[in-house]
Amino acid sequence: MPHTPTRRRWLQAATALGAAWAASALPRALAASPPTRADKLVLTDAQWRQRLNPAQFRVLREEGTEPAGTSPLDKEKRRGTYHCAGCDLALFTSEMKFDSGTGWPSFFTSLPGTLGTKTDYKIVFPRTEYHCARCGGHHGHVFDDGPRPTGKRYCNNGVALRFQEAAA
Repeated sequence: MPHTPTRRRWLQAATALGAAWAASALPRALAASPPTRADKLVLTDAQWRQRLNPAQFRVLREEGTEPAGTSPLDKEKRRGTYHCAGCDLALFTSEMKFDSGTGWPSFFTSLPGTLGTKTDYKIVFPRTEYHCARCGGHHGHVFDDGPRPTGKRYCNNGVALRFQEAAA
């Protein structure tokens, strides 16, 4: 006669699977956790206008786009870190940067937990917009035409970034 699992055995198996999943996923989730609510930077428009120049305000707070080819960070080749111009959160490293030929600084990945995304329909078809996880500042859009290993292209507005050169 075949063995029929009891409710208790189903619950034991489900609990064991859940515990195994949590044990493997929890460390990754903690390592990539976005800034906590206490870390969030929330300012009024007037406070942002005091903190940012007009071009930065237009991009970071109004989701604008700077003209292609206008940012010196597109050609930046030094080793260092790219920070959000709004709140100084480190978003990318120079090792993540590549020359996409688009006229905007581009990266194939970001530092874990530093970016949030949403769907943007501003040009009719959907695109994935990304923003700083700390201050919510708009940085650009992510596309699936980047290099290995991710195949992603984080196309960033240069005015939304501040470059910090690595110590020698």
